[in-house]
Amino acid sequence: MQIGSILAVFFVIWWLCFVAVLPIGHKSQAEMGEVTAGTDPGAPAAPQLGRKVLLATVLGVIFTALLLWGLTNETLHHYWNR
Repeated sequence: MQIGSILAVFFVIWWLCFVAVLPIGHKSQAEMGEVTAGTDPGAPAAPQLGRKVLLATVLGVIFTALLLWGLTNETLHHYWNR
């Protein structure tokens, strides 16, 4: 695979991981009892986006590496091409 293709695959996998990670540890402002004026009560009280971006990046690297390993593994090629 070319580097551009690998980066495109990583971006798609990263975005899917990020969307999956977003609800982890979510506490709404209404649950915390600290609703800020002018915001939705369901908005997160502490989104912790840095941790979620880091977790999505780690998962994206792992899943991209597994995908690339699977695409280049000779044993799997023989299994898939029966």
